[in-house]
Amino acid sequence: MTVLHHEHPTHTHAHGPDCGHAAVTHDDHVDYAHDGHLHREHSGHWDECEKSGHVLHDGHDHQHGPECGHQAVSHGNHVDYVHDGHRHAAHDGHWDDH
Repeated sequence: MTVLHHEHPTHTHAHGPDCGHAAVTHDDHVDYAHDGHLHREHSGHWDECEKSGHVLHDGHDHQHGPECGHQAVSHGNHVDYVHDGHRHAAHDGHWDDH
């Protein structure tokens, strides 16, 4: 699994703790949910932070939803749930690791 490095060249908004977008802790950095995708600061610019490929999250018995207690983040045409440093998304009867 790799993370795509796609610079967001027209992104002039500076994300931060008070910018109003959902902050998602991810490994050693923070992603910000903005307009249905995630942005990450990188070398003086903002990247689209997306993994490539389909990554099944095996053994995930917890069912996410509005009352599950995990942060919900709009992502494209669905909702991801932040759980243990990962974003989980429902997909064909299982959970994917975004």
